[in-house]
Amino acid sequence: MIQSLWNREQAAQCQNGLEELVYRSNLIGTDRRVCNWGGGNTSSKTKITDFRGREIDVMWVKGSGSDLATMKAGNFTGLRLEDVQPLLEREEMSDEEMVAYLSHCMVDSKHPRASIETLLHAFLPFPHVDHTHPDAIISICCADNGKEVARAIFGDRFVWVPYVRPGFTLSKMIAKGVQENPQAELVLMEKHGLVTWGDTSEACYEKTIAIIQEAEAYIESKVNEASVFGGQRFETIPEEERKQILAQVMPVIRGAVSDTRRMLLTYDDGEKVLQFVNSRDARELSQVGAACPDHLVHTKMVPLYVEWDPISRDVEDLKQSLLAGIARFKEEYTSYFERNKNEGDQMSEAAPRVILIPGVGMVNTGKSWSNAQVSGALYHRAIAVMRGATALGSFVSLSENESFNVEYWPLELYKLSLAPAEAEFSRKVVFVTGGAGGIGSETCRRFVAEGAHVVLADLNLEGAEKVAQEINERFGEGRASAVKMDVTSEADVQAALAQAALAYGGVDTVVNNAGLATSSPFDETTLKEWNLNIAVLGTGYFLVAREAFKQMKAQAIGGNMVFVGSKNSVYAGKNVTAYSSAKALEVHLARCIAAEGGEHGIRVNTILPDAILQGSAIWNSSWRNERAAAYGIEPDQLEDYYRKRTTLLVNIYPRDIAEGILFFASSKSEKTTGCMLTIDGGVPAAFTR
Repeated sequence: MIQSLWNREQAAQCQNGLEELVYRSNLIGTDRRVCNWGGGNTSSKTKITDFRGREIDVMWVKGSGSDLATMKAGNFTGLRLEDVQPLLEREEMSDEEMVAYLSHCMVDSKHPRASIETLLHAFLPFPHVDHTHPDAIISICCADNGKEVARAIFGDRFVWVPYVRPGFTLSKMIAKGVQENPQAELVLMEKHGLVTWGDTSEACYEKTIAIIQEAEAYIESKVNEASVFGGQRFETIPEEERKQILAQVMPVIRGAVSDTRRMLLTYDDGEKVLQFVNSRDARELSQVGAACPDHLVHTKMVPLYVEWDPISRDVEDLKQSLLAGIARFKEEYTSYFERNKNEGDQMSEAAPRVILIPGVGMVNTGKSWSNAQVSGALYHRAIAVMRGATALGSFVSLSENESFNVEYWPLELYKLSLAPAEAEFSRKVVFVTGGAGGIGSETCRRFVAEGAHVVLADLNLEGAEKVAQEINERFGEGRASAVKMDVTSEADVQAALAQAALAYGGVDTVVNNAGLATSSPFDETTLKEWNLNIAVLGTGYFLVAREAFKQMKAQAIGGNMVFVGSKNSVYAGKNVTAYSSAKALEVHLARCIAAEGGEHGIRVNTILPDAILQGSAIWNSSWRNERAAAYGIEPDQLEDYYRKRTTLLVNIYPRDIAEGILFFASSKSEKTTGCMLTIDGGVPAAFTR
């Protein structure tokens, strides 16, 4: 059951009313059972001193596009109440007029655009107002007998408002309903949510929690766990097998949903998801419609429910069912758009955002890992609402046309427009071997800075996790993940690529970078040393490329690979027979794969660097001493030695190699494959010919 999180000691540390509103809002957003991601809004009416030194009444309200759980003071908008409240006398007002009018009421033009539901807060005569989407409340508001249920729970303490899209009209209806019911403590908005209020920020929050608790207690008294969603039809596939199935089908899903723009995938096989997808009523219930208008932009009107019997464990049959289901979903979505479109509407991706697979769980799609997570989080809320609504009566949703008008509502789409512009590698997944090392880690940082999500594969898991954590702290949760992998182990490589599929749905670029180096005169080169170089630099590159090639073919949306070779790939160096031979193998392996990959849109190119000393585990090993001895110099003289032997008199750093890798992975080289790019400062002996 929902519990109050209010801490008076923490609240007392707030310096002003706005800070206390931030505290209250964050508490509300912390528990998604109280409010959807990105949804709901809060407000406080206070006094401030304006630029003329006058004390004026101001309402602080959530700005558009913010999330209650994470928003700060800068995400709220301050509005002069003496300018806003006269709107209550108006009879009607369009969305466009409302937005334009409110922009003139702001105390600071730099504040974000005010929430769609600003007038709801302004028209209520209370100092503090919360609008939330609690699972329990929406269960009531989405039940066919919701008003009668509300009366049984709340008596005459509530105002019931029929469904109207948020804006001026709804705000007036709520204000009038509260005015006409002196007993009112809450407003229930049909198919939408809850409004509560209080004289203090704490009282407002506690009222929100208390109302939810009343609703929860009533619903739970009606729930029969054995018959939830009609009872269970399918058994859940054991976890390990479930993951194996997902790793095989997620690249297929990713390719099928990425026909216009690439999508990333996440999966969810939590207990509540499995209870729903395995149930007798899941197929029918999932197609009723969205549980809340806020869901539509991120989940679409309905998910794809996959017709598949998990008893069979037939993965190939599941793949075919997914492909057929996604194709059908896109056709139906296109028809839905054509039936309901308004002038100027542009269709978004037609592919599903939520895919339900019996016995396995839920797969979610989005332009990024975080967006896919949002789709999943919102469908969790939908499952909770359907559970409650069906315990009370029947689950009902918006009409098709209203669902469309909310999904393509300019005021909702405006929120999406606040996201940063997409970069070169947005929507792309990059798999980097040797990700913890100098070149690997710098390459990952550069890819993520340009929009990518990365998988750092390394035998040094601790090092890879450290780099991934650093990237996520800087760029956001889920942008990087780490996996332990020995490139010489077929099982390790297969498991690591499977993990990439589970993390993001598949891969777009593979950077074959893991390496080592040894140095010995030819006649002193042991079979062990030879085999070690061939195993890591030859077999390792082969295994990673082969498994990635399979995954890219399954996706059927192309891809590319970049091999990090060496100057020694084309230069016969002294005392490095094993290393140079293996590096030469890499270059020709890349060209062979390029020859076969073209028909699948898979490009393969190679970078030839030289002497990258910074951050390199290789150069911090015996290799440094061995190479110095070969040149008859001291180890600390190596960097200067390498600089002076280049025609440009420069040293080469990890970032230089990373730039070359990004070039080959980018659209700038989309017509290039089977190519070598030397980044060594100009070593004449290594000039290709």
